[in-house]
Amino acid sequence: MAKQRTSRFPARKSSASAAASSSTLILTLLVMFSFVVLILLALGILSMPGSSSGDRPKANDLASIVRNTVDRSKEDEGRGEQWVEVISWEPRAFVYHNFLSKEECEYLIELATPHMQKSTVVDSETGKSKDSRVRTSSGTFLARGRDKTIRDIEKRIADFTFIPVEHGEGLQMLHYEVGQKYEPHFDYFLDEYNTKNGGQRIATLLMYLSDVEEGGETVFPAAKGNISAVPWWNELSECGKGGLSVKPKMGDALLFWSMRPDATLDESSLHGGCPVIKGNKWSSTKWMRVHEYKV
Repeated sequence: MAKQRTSRFPARKSSASAAASSSTLILTLLVMFSFVVLILLALGILSMPGSSSGDRPKANDLASIVRNTVDRSKEDEGRGEQWVEVISWEPRAFVYHNFLSKEECEYLIELATPHMQKSTVVDSETGKSKDSRVRTSSGTFLARGRDKTIRDIEKRIADFTFIPVEHGEGLQMLHYEVGQKYEPHFDYFLDEYNTKNGGQRIATLLMYLSDVEEGGETVFPAAKGNISAVPWWNELSECGKGGLSVKPKMGDALLFWSMRPDATLDESSLHGGCPVIKGNKWSSTKWMRVHEYKV
């Protein structure tokens, strides 16, 4: 007796119906979701990524940097409130307030003190160091990556400037006593001798390790803009009023660029150290190169 065959057509009809039901459900959910989004947009709860607002800062607008209090862990005690201040666009110059802690400043001074010698300048003809009355401070160098504290500071510098640690020279330590100064000069080189290792100096970070009672400002005589608009104008010495000036404050760091974004040398980066009138001044300089600087 032959077995009765079961037709497959009903099964196919059932699968088609299930698929149609699923599509309808998905479409319904999408319509409902879109409706909810439209309501939220209308109420102002959501905003489109491309929407603009009058009080919203523009992308990459450094002038919109605001002063914020940052919570500190125990290891950061003594550093205080941190914020970045734009002080000039010609040259490009920024002050990072409380970049170093009091303990870090004192540590660097302690390391450098036994090794201080009369400062020298670079001879523009030979590219080598020489004595000069232009610079009357004393100084020494701390090797890049010398210890954990210095490595931490150098990592912080790289994070701030977006220039790799490997592009930086060692820390130059400087001490200015009453009457000592550094006449206006450029940090970039005009000779081939000094650019063989790492290329041209692109930027400088000057860290102030002590307060100065009077004088000792970093002055930019060729800076463009209203130099008397700085809030500390009345506190400046006569030398400091000769250009855009920054008063030394323990822990603060001054970043300025010796090269423009188009890689040309910036003549407005001319800068000097005003004579110390009262007290003494400790600072640490980190020069950064276009390419890797081999120690």
